[in-house]
Amino acid sequence: MRAKDVLGRRGEDLAADYLQAQGMRVVERNWRCPEGEIDIVALDGDALVIAEVKTRRSLAYGHPFEAVGADKLARLQRLAAAWCRVQGLRAPLCRVDVVAVLDDGIGEPAVEHLKGVG
Repeated sequence: MRAKDVLGRRGEDLAADYLQAQGMRVVERNWRCPEGEIDIVALDGDALVIAEVKTRRSLAYGHPFEAVGADKLARLQRLAAAWCRVQGLRAPLCRVDVVAVLDDGIGEPAVEHLKGVG
């Protein structure tokens, strides 16, 4: 496995643990369909949460949140609709969150969470 993939997997594990510690229930990870992938699907009370995880070693190439632009948000919204169709859910309260993980492999990783970005 490439170092980038190992870092990404670790970031997703940290993000899932963080979301659960915030009281959310993770119901699926790395869901794929022809349009793309959802990193984490969770429930936050009555809300369905589609969480995009961005992990970086440093801020050298910008903050992880900066990697999620309008195109990515639109894709995540389409993926959320596709996930709901596959699950047979009709129009649940749904939001897109972004979880940023900074993990240099030395110190304690930093996890930040933006709710309802899309």
